[in-house]
Amino acid sequence: MEERYCQSCGMPMGPTDELYGAEQDGTKSKDYCHYCYQNGAFTSECTMQEMIDYCVKPMLENVPGMTEAQARDIMGKTFPQFKRWAAR
Repeated sequence: MEERYCQSCGMPMGPTDELYGAEQDGTKSKDYCHYCYQNGAFTSECTMQEMIDYCVKPMLENVPGMTEAQARDIMGKTFPQFKRWAAR
């Protein structure tokens, strides 16, 4: 099975749909996690840079040995490709 990543924050969404966000009709979003997307809308209006700033801490907590500079570099390269940010 292909690993899915949230197309807003980059979080791995795992092998089940429990971390998937929801559309307005309650169906699961295959693009966004439940932290970023609920009831058919984003949970916060922010810029891509604000999302990167927010995601640095969780990334460092989940990737031992990674530096803040490395995390920012990775996100700075990948986030512009995500659906939420590519459309802007």
